[in-house]
Amino acid sequence: VWQHTPFNSAFAPGAKKFDFDINQVSISEERKKAVAFSSGYYDVRQAVVALKSSKAAKAKSVADLKDVKLGAQVGTTSLDFVTDLVKPEEKPAVYQRNDFAKSALKTGQVEAIVVDLPTAFYITGAEVPEAEVVGQFAQSPGEPEQFGLVLDRESALTSCVSGAVDALRKDGTLAGLEKEWLSDAVDAPVLK
Repeated sequence: VWQHTPFNSAFAPGAKKFDFDINQVSISEERKKAVAFSSGYYDVRQAVVALKSSKAAKAKSVADLKDVKLGAQVGTTSLDFVTDLVKPEEKPAVYQRNDFAKSALKTGQVEAIVVDLPTAFYITGAEVPEAEVVGQFAQSPGEPEQFGLVLDRESALTSCVSGAVDALRKDGTLAGLEKEWLSDAVDAPVLK
């Protein structure tokens, strides 16, 4: 049975109404305190989306974003990148859902939003055609940020689900899916 689970609820402490959640949730030590994760299934980067006509669209570096009004979804690694890496002069706008951030972008309440790279390509390709992917942030040193399937903290399925993800990685299925569906990622310049 499919269950709709709001993004922030997926990794909040407490019992889950699902066996596992696949919802572009980045694995983090903080989140592991409340839930279990499968092996990572996708190495993800964060990206900046802006209207093509805005000054934010001209950004070539992280420093170029310091004076830009940025927005991101609460509880996400996207917001972490805004506060910890960009450190903008103006406090970022924080939204309960990416839909609200997209609306704020379209109405000029923010000049740019930060989202996961696959989400950035979906937003610009299907939802906000007047926007563009300005660039992606460089991969952090050390372990790459990865999406993982979310499971209840004590789920007996965690090792089984991780085994399935590991098998898909080993046999090339994950790489094939990434190449087929996410190949545009190579076209997003890296903001340094």
